[in-house]
Amino acid sequence: MFDLDFSKLALIGAVALIVIGPEKLPRVARTVGTLLGKAQRYVADVKSEVNRSMELDELRKMKETVEGAARDVEHSIQTSASAFEQDWADATRLDASSWDAAGSANVVPTYKNPGKNWRLKRGAMPQWYKSRHGVRTKALSGAARVARYRPQK
Repeated sequence: MFDLDFSKLALIGAVALIVIGPEKLPRVARTVGTLLGKAQRYVADVKSEVNRSMELDELRKMKETVEGAARDVEHSIQTSASAFEQDWADATRLDASSWDAAGSANVVPTYKNPGKNWRLKRGAMPQWYKSRHGVRTKALSGAARVARYRPQK
């Protein structure tokens, strides 16, 4: 911007020494230095803000491209899934060629869950029968058994 070499700076310093005077020159130089520092910090802040906005624009563009790619993948998965469902329906449908001469279908029977809960142990005697006839369903500790069957006075 400005071409300031050493000779021009020396000329400016000599003029400032004559105009301002030797008593006030150090204070003015400090003030000018602090103002230049503030100006440099302001310029640096503006540069960093511009860089941040440019990076933000780049991130937005990248986000849009990633979202577009995700939409394309989702669309391709949905179309392949619908094609798979159609193929599955065609494969599992019973048509006239799957019946034999006796009139029964040549189809492998599907698995039917027996409805058992393997975590739950079921006894042969129903719970209502046990409760009506006084059958013990829970184990008692020794002290509880003594207290329960102690003869009454």
